Amino acid sequence: MGRIIAAGHLNWDVTLRVTALPDPDGEAQITEQHRAGGGSAANVASALAGFDLAAGLIGSVGTDQHGRMATRELRTQGVDTDGVVTVEGETTVKYIVVDEAGEVMVLANDGVNEAIGPEAVESAMVEGADHVHLTGQRPDTAAALIEVANAAGLTVSFDPGRRIEQRAFEPLLDQVDVLLLNEREATAVFPAASGPPIERAASPDRVIVVKRGADGASVYTGREAHHHPGYDVEAVDTTGAGDAFAAGFLAATVGGESFEQPSSGAEPDYERALAVANGSGALTVQAAGARSAPSRAALAAFLAERAD
Repeated sequence: MGRIIAAGHLNWDVTLRVTALPDPDGEAQITEQHRAGGGSAANVASALAGFDLAAGLIGSVGTDQHGRMATRELRTQGVDTDGVVTVEGETTVKYIVVDEAGEVMVLANDGVNEAIGPEAVESAMVEGADHVHLTGQRPDTAAALIEVANAAGLTVSFDPGRRIEQRAFEPLLDQVDVLLLNEREATAVFPAASGPPIERAASPDRVIVVKRGADGASVYTGREAHHHPGYDVEAVDTTGAGDAFAAGFLAATVGGESFEQPSSGAEPDYERALAVANGSGALTVQAAGARSAPSRAALAAFLAERAD
């Protein structure tokens, strides 16, 4: 089993469930509140640890109570937090508003979740790892992590997230082994009218994964495409679903976790990886909060129940 290190944001999340997302100058009733750790990189690391895989995190928190709680929670879940640095300032807090259909609106303060700059990236951060997973963070820090990972002979995946159009990630996208995007992000990166379609942008050296929400997901390898329709479940909260998907995909590929299905060989089984990733996302949206990814046993049972 490979050791996977996620790098990027570690937040403190306050989730507010409401009757509906309010219109401008409108009001909605809060029906439930939930407070716990969040942040894409931290969510992926937490989910991987829940799959009984070795997972670490590179990120930053402030000197406040939120930072202490977020870091302690991850350690309790089995995540190696040696790569989490504490800096002067406030931990990033995100207020996540979720309506009854599971749709999400996010509000956030600046916080210190991007306090790690490229000058702070050292080879020791990835020591003992087999793979580095990057999330939406400072582009210069992501570039430094790619350089360190390449020098150590590690594979790299990148899930840049919803701010991809606002940040200078483009030079990095062809430097990673696995690129994960949702449909909106894929359209922004590979617009049909001005660039190559995803099928031609992918290659054996850069696999592209497109997350399609309730419609499943696809993998493009340059030689072939794989599609999985996803699972029909009732969504309660979509927060963290993309992170749970990424964790499932990494677990089934670089993590070597088949979830009770015998391995088909040395090459990644992308059909199985998509099933695992979609299953992880489907179970996550059925519970509140960003850290509702399933346990290894729960995911294995879910996949076994829905096997063809």
